[in-house]
Amino acid sequence: MNQKSDLSTRDQILQMMKTSGPLSAKEITDRLQITEMAVRRHLGTMERDGLIESKMVRQTLGRPTAVYGLTEFAENLFPKNYHTLTLDLLGELAEETGEESVNRLFERRRDKLKHQYEADMKDKSFADKVRRLAEIQNDNGYMTELESHGEDEFILKEHNCPISQIAGRYNHACNCELNLFESLLDADVERTECLAQNDRRCLYIIRKHK
Repeated sequence: MNQKSDLSTRDQILQMMKTSGPLSAKEITDRLQITEMAVRRHLGTMERDGLIESKMVRQTLGRPTAVYGLTEFAENLFPKNYHTLTLDLLGELAEETGEESVNRLFERRRDKLKHQYEADMKDKSFADKVRRLAEIQNDNGYMTELESHGEDEFILKEHNCPISQIAGRYNHACNCELNLFESLLDADVERTECLAQNDRRCLYIIRKHK
C-alpha cells in the first residue's frame, strides 16, 4: 500500500466531508484503509486548525457517536467562481443600461461601507484611524501591512484583493475604494500600485491633510 503524506490524507478527509457530509472516525477509517489511531490524529490536528468541528449524534442503539464536519473556514478553501457570475451579471447590466449603471453600483457600495465604518473612526487620532482602516481591510481578506512614517504619513499595502478580477474589468471599483479611504481618514491618499493592474500588490500612500 502506498504511504500517504499528512497533507494528502488531510486533503482526502476534507474531500470526503465535502462530498458526503459529516462522518465519524470509523467511517473515515473504513474509507481510507488506515488505522483508526492515525485517523483520530489527523482529526485532532484538523479540529485544532479550525478546519473541522465535531458534534455528538444520537444512535438508534448504543452511545452517541462523534461526527466531524467542515467549518466555514474549510468550506472557503474549495474553489468558488463567484467573480465569474458577478462579471456576467455586471456585463448584462452594462449592456442593457450602460456602464454608468455599473459605476453607480460601485458608488453605492462605497457609500454603504462609509456609513458602516465611519463610527469606528469617530474621535480617533489620524494615526489610529489609519490603523483601524488597516484592521478593517485585513478582516475583509486584503492581507494588509502598514508602515508608519511618523504620525502624519503611512504606507498601506494590500497583498490580496478579493475583487481583483472585477476591478480589473471595472476600474471604477478601485477609484471608489480610494475615495472611501480619503473620506474615512480625511486624508490625502495616493495609490501607486494596484493588483487589478497586474502589480504585485495594492500600495497606498496616506498623508494627513496639511
